[in-house]
Amino acid sequence: MAFNSAGGHCVYSSEWNKYSQQTYFANFGEMPDGDITKVSAQDIPEHDILAAGFPCQPFSIAGVSKKHSLGRATGFADQTQGTLFFDVCRIIRERRPKSFLLENVKNLCSHDKGNTFRIILESLNELNYEVFYRVIDGQNFVPQHRERIFIVGFDKGRYGKHVNFNFDITPTYPKPVIGDILESDVDEKYTLSDRLWSYLQNYAARHKAAGNGFGYGIAPTDGISRTLSSRYYKDGSEILVAQKGKNPRRLTPRECARLQGFPDSFIIPVSDTQAYRQFGNAVIVPLVTVIAKQIVHKVEDMDAQKDFFRDADSA
Repeated sequence: MAFNSAGGHCVYSSEWNKYSQQTYFANFGEMPDGDITKVSAQDIPEHDILAAGFPCQPFSIAGVSKKHSLGRATGFADQTQGTLFFDVCRIIRERRPKSFLLENVKNLCSHDKGNTFRIILESLNELNYEVFYRVIDGQNFVPQHRERIFIVGFDKGRYGKHVNFNFDITPTYPKPVIGDILESDVDEKYTLSDRLWSYLQNYAARHKAAGNGFGYGIAPTDGISRTLSSRYYKDGSEILVAQKGKNPRRLTPRECARLQGFPDSFIIPVSDTQAYRQFGNAVIVPLVTVIAKQIVHKVEDMDAQKDFFRDADSA
């Protein structure tokens, strides 16, 4: 959706979760390919920009430190084999997109004492891309504290070694608040039961007494919420809405969609449980739209410069 807003057209998609496939098909009329690890990079259409997300947890550098200690060089295939990031790399290597945009959790930078992120940057540099990254909080576009790292790369073989790119993010004004995304008529099923509400209060009290910060979160209607996670379907405890005269409630799937910046025209064809998981894993659409437009503008500008100098040389 973000790159469509920037004038792009999606030529390929991959998603292995069947419920996420249903949501994608309902909104875009296309059934994504399944497991990307089983798709040949040669079968993926040529494209200008690759956009992807990948989990960092499966990274294992067992054996890499041993190779370094023996003075042996290691390439990205050795260090990332078995992770979805490896598949991102092999597609980039085969198709050589002009640019890419990768998104991940903020903790990617510190995962495994920084080794994971180091390997990622080394791998992208080995592919001959100029890489830029920044951790950005989405609360300037939606009423949610959500820090994510965005990694952008440009093909140095095409554009040279001195590409400049800035994440020029202008916040939305006025700053959005939780009250902006709440529905006016909400089914009682979203109100916490007495048993669950009592459990959450007792759980929070025990951890507070132990000096921990764990517990539920009541989102202020004039402020922002905590980060929406893919586990929201379990109890909704990280983002609750206060209700006068009764227990607080969890957000509805539509409110979660709004919290991530999806328009109300976005179709939600799956169960509440699956919807919570999907929106908890999604990106903030208006933030990524800004980044997408910057990437497209940069690519178009560099392409125009290449054409100008090529024409000048031929003249």
